[in-house]
Amino acid sequence: MSVLVLHAHPNTPPSRVNAALAEAAKSVPGVTVHDLYEAYPHFFVDVRREQARVEAHDTLVFQHPMYWYSAPPLLKQWWDTVLEEGWAYGRDASATVGKTWTHALTTAGSAQAYSHRIDAADEPTGRANLFPLDDYVKPWLQSARLCGMRWLAPFTVHEAEKLDDAGLAAACDRYRAFLAALARRPGA
Repeated sequence: MSVLVLHAHPNTPPSRVNAALAEAAKSVPGVTVHDLYEAYPHFFVDVRREQARVEAHDTLVFQHPMYWYSAPPLLKQWWDTVLEEGWAYGRDASATVGKTWTHALTTAGSAQAYSHRIDAADEPTGRANLFPLDDYVKPWLQSARLCGMRWLAPFTVHEAEKLDDAGLAAACDRYRAFLAALARRPGA
């Protein structure tokens, strides 16, 4: 099956981890990597070209950093324009039905920082995440559902800024294995 990685990092190439993950993805058979910031530096997304790209793939992997508990602005622009009513969702829309939607996320915080709920009153400084990562990705899960797509839990690299070379190599190996498994999935 074919996998499309939509890489969206506004600071690539300075993003060492996302750049390395994107390079790792390119080595996986059945995977196409599309760098949105390279393709659309002025945010003028070619909707028809992107829709054709989506139609040609079975699985969409949105690779990006957690950016203010969301996605980078160009990826949001891509969703808003490409996944339009009548094509991706709504009456008689079928272009994305049955495809798979997932993410490859990098975070500055640790896995523990995204693993539990805390009471806002317990953290007056506002420096801790109030919710687990699964709560932050719920809008994307709902978007996949609206488009008739299957949702898969994200691939995540925590503490991306702290990874040494060995940690980065291990993350790239895990990512290649994640993508290879997606490419082998029947009906992916």
